Amino acid sequence: MAVWGARMPAVQAAAHLSAGQLAVVLLAAAAGMVAGLQVGGRLAARHGPSRLLVGPTIAFGGSLVLLGQCTTLPTLVLGAAVFGCTHGLLDVGANASAVNCQSAYRRPIMSGLHAAYSIGALAGAALVVATTWMPYRLLFSLVGAATALAALAAHRAVRAAQSFDDITGTVPAADRAQPTPARVRIWLLGAMAAACLLAEGAAADWSAVHLRSLHASEATAAAAYAVYSGAMAIGRLFGDRLTSRFGASVTVRGGAALAAVGLGAGVAIGSPASALLGWMAIGLGLSTAVPSLISAAGHGGPRAVGTVAATGYLGLLAGPAAIGGLASLSTLPAAFTLPVVLAACVALTAHRALEQR
Repeated sequence: MAVWGARMPAVQAAAHLSAGQLAVVLLAAAAGMVAGLQVGGRLAARHGPSRLLVGPTIAFGGSLVLLGQCTTLPTLVLGAAVFGCTHGLLDVGANASAVNCQSAYRRPIMSGLHAAYSIGALAGAALVVATTWMPYRLLFSLVGAATALAALAAHRAVRAAQSFDDITGTVPAADRAQPTPARVRIWLLGAMAAACLLAEGAAADWSAVHLRSLHASEATAAAAYAVYSGAMAIGRLFGDRLTSRFGASVTVRGGAALAAVGLGAGVAIGSPASALLGWMAIGLGLSTAVPSLISAAGHGGPRAVGTVAATGYLGLLAGPAAIGGLASLSTLPAAFTLPVVLAACVALTAHRALEQR
């Protein structure tokens, strides 16, 4: 994902895409991902989530190779849709399998597993920086092939872990007998995931712009997202210990409050240093939220994981556009009240969504 996103300008230039045409390609990837999440939830519930690990990963790597060969708008749209769909299938398989592994371990491990995603994103971005001399087609082919080969190498271990597919979670029988409250809780978890990922989308697309609007240097502005990503990775590395000690509800509530206060203060003060600290607070504060929300959804089975993930990704996709729209109506600092308010809402609703029942 990091390699695809970071080399997007090269793809745009090679295919001679306008900004609007590039948006269509990105929309195709988003639509494919949401479809993959929904289909993946059904497949994982029927056949077990571990069956969505090897195959979709091979297809995911292959789709990156395919994207490297696409040089026209129609082929890029098709390739991006396949890329997004395989990503969605893998996302459900990985998260639902992680919930089962966590149940088998009988202690929180989800935050650490999500930290691997954050570290992978940082490593992918670093790889792109180190290979700017390399044609993007070759880079896509090498990374896609390496991904597929890694999945093949893990095939035996994945088959050995299929017994975890029998783990159904720890939802009390009383909850299973009342589908309507359970469904409401799933949608609440999805709404919270959307709020968290909206803030993540804002950090990815607007943090550097925010710093430049405060007359920071280009280097300082470019460091904003790295500071955010690094803080999130560190938070997730320690998140399981915090969750074990204080519980998911307290950890998420405290982190979301830190995110809301940190970014709110950083925007209100209006200096480059305070803005950097604000984006750091968002990354650190929300680092344990999505892993905890996925864990809670996993108690309802793979389809619940797919629903929460799909709803969350809608927030990730809508976030940058929402910030831009609000900024056009008022000012950029005023637009950042949206992620601040949403982080505060996550803090207020964490107990109800994540309390043990």
